[in-house]
Amino acid sequence: MDQEKSVAESPSALNLIVPEFSAAMTGNQTFRLSDYKGKTIVLYFYPKDNTPGCTTEGMQFRDLHPQFQAANAEIFGVSRDSIRSHEGFKAKLEMPFELISDPDETLCVMFNVMKMKNMYGKQVRGVERSTFIIDGTGKLVKEWRGVKVPGHVDEVLEFVKALA
Repeated sequence: MDQEKSVAESPSALNLIVPEFSAAMTGNQTFRLSDYKGKTIVLYFYPKDNTPGCTTEGMQFRDLHPQFQAANAEIFGVSRDSIRSHEGFKAKLEMPFELISDPDETLCVMFNVMKMKNMYGKQVRGVERSTFIIDGTGKLVKEWRGVKVPGHVDEVLEFVKALA
């Protein structure tokens, strides 16, 4: 099977190896999947910095960050916002983890999170709130799509703790 296409083109890419990727992130750093071998990666995609649901979700990941770290997990938020926007959002919420900028939608397409959504009665293309867990071997072991924020971060933490 062509692993390069597996994550984006499979109806479910669960239990497939995620292809190596890199992307710009806050802190003037570059995210490289291979840099986190042996760690569980929580990759959460969200629509937009400084919006109510995304702020709430970010604060919940922030507040539970020590527990994720205790379970050998690293959290990364991903949206199409610029690094500059991410830096302000991260500082405002005092997030202890980095945010990945995906303005050209490379990761959004790879993880198949771009969807048509209704916004104020109009169809718009946007990011479907989704969370993915990549285990220490680089395998996609869990995905949540169409996430509703209340209770979600607790559910992710429980899953990650069970992996640890």
